[in-house]
Amino acid sequence: MKKIAMTTPIVEMDGDEMTRILWKWIKDILIKPYVDLKTEYYDLGLEHRNETDDKVTVESAEAAKKYGVAVKCATITPNAARMTEYNLKEMWKSPNGTIRAILDGTVFRTPILVKGITPYIPTWTAPITIARHAYGDVYKNVEMQVKGGGKAELVYTDKDGNETRETIMEFKGDGVIQGLHNIDKSIEGFARSCFNYALDMKQDLWFATKDTISKKYDHRFKDIFAEIFENEYKDKFEKAGIEYFYTLIDDAVARVIRSNGGYIWACKNYDGDVMSDMVSTAFGSLAMMTSVLVSPDGNYEYEAAHGTVQRHYYKHLKGEETSTNSVATIFAWSGAFRKRGELDGLSELVKYADALESATIETIESGIMTGDLYILSKLENKKKVNSKEFLEAIAERLDAKLA
Repeated sequence: MKKIAMTTPIVEMDGDEMTRILWKWIKDILIKPYVDLKTEYYDLGLEHRNETDDKVTVESAEAAKKYGVAVKCATITPNAARMTEYNLKEMWKSPNGTIRAILDGTVFRTPILVKGITPYIPTWTAPITIARHAYGDVYKNVEMQVKGGGKAELVYTDKDGNETRETIMEFKGDGVIQGLHNIDKSIEGFARSCFNYALDMKQDLWFATKDTISKKYDHRFKDIFAEIFENEYKDKFEKAGIEYFYTLIDDAVARVIRSNGGYIWACKNYDGDVMSDMVSTAFGSLAMMTSVLVSPDGNYEYEAAHGTVQRHYYKHLKGEETSTNSVATIFAWSGAFRKRGELDGLSELVKYADALESATIETIESGIMTGDLYILSKLENKKKVNSKEFLEAIAERLDAKLA
């Protein structure tokens, strides 16, 4: 068959460990035979990030702003053990955090449902989308370890040099301090992204923080959401027949567990990180979760919601067979192709993205799946296959759909 043409590149951000292996296999088996692939490539593997003093991460984010669509492989955020393992110059920050700070916007994460896998919460019959703010909080924090006791203060100096001070703690001994920040502009972008997405999806929007404890920081989020909703979106929501409401995050968790799904749950940055893992696992598997960063100026970055699958990578290096779930990474590529096709008016590229997703789901629902899904699936005639066999089984169905 003639390969599908592209006119504008997708920004390709390669990653680490087992997901890097899957990344290449997905391209070789499911993409290059069908698409005349055009990407602007950036290697965000930890070794190359270290070599470039992490400049490559910034460059990839700037490229995403230039071209409008990016697709990202899972990457390592180093800890102390990784410092030694990779002989790092320093403990580089989360590449996702860096990219999200540059692009801003909101990360929308939605589980992929398949027949045969019942959520751990049996009432969940429709997906729950987590809308995660993509700027600030712990991902842009400043930390300090203090020794021997002393006074810690929060100090703000305005543009005229005037200082405002608040005592954080009178330490009697050793301790730690953490400074978080956010900016109104980013919170406003977060709110509008959530309201627009809810209107596009025709789904209710929930927003939750802990403003009863964080009476200024979290309360600022609550107030900005309320003001923008009342002034810009209230009538639109009423016409669409959908609802927006705010509640405390502990109340939201209780409501979520009792719900049937089918709504968008907006969370602050770290809350969204944790809750998206909870939701994806409760629906079945973290490897069955789509993730897209949508910036206020219309840029899109697609990725899997999970990590680099370190344990499988070490098995792979030993020459042992792995059965690693690649679905979320496949859907990152399909999401990027669909958006690129929509922006460039390439209907064949959109059709390819749709076919790739349906071929993936149909493969699983036919009983062919990776080990994580095999354990969960209630299908009678199921078969566990290795990482590459799974991709090859998808390719067979994709061939038939695109023939």
